[in-house]
Amino acid sequence: MEDPQTVPATPAPPPAVVSDSGLSDNAAGALAYITIIPAILFLVLEPYNKRPFVRFHAFQCLGLAVCAFALGMLMIIPILGWIVGIIGDLALLVVWILCIVKASQGQRWKVPLIGNYVENIAR
Repeated sequence: MEDPQTVPATPAPPPAVVSDSGLSDNAAGALAYITIIPAILFLVLEPYNKRPFVRFHAFQCLGLAVCAFALGMLMIIPILGWIVGIIGDLALLVVWILCIVKASQGQRWKVPLIGNYVENIAR
């Protein structure tokens, strides 16, 4: 008796597109979220600022940085600002990790509040 071939339950992710610069779009999109420095570099450097996937994730990283700054300013307010700021920072951490994972998988996931605005800027 022959063993039937097993088929994986989940489809394989799309292959990463590697260009002549050495970094795939997936890797560049995920690296854009590490800090704002790679995001700014990807918007300035020539091979990356022409790629819509990398531009979108770089701008979304900058949008998340603006949200983090706003949460930091909110934490100046005693008690209520601290509570909202801590909860907001935890939510921002989860969204940030989710953005890194989605970018490394090659998906263009928009953050609910800033995603549409970022998509218009990234065009």
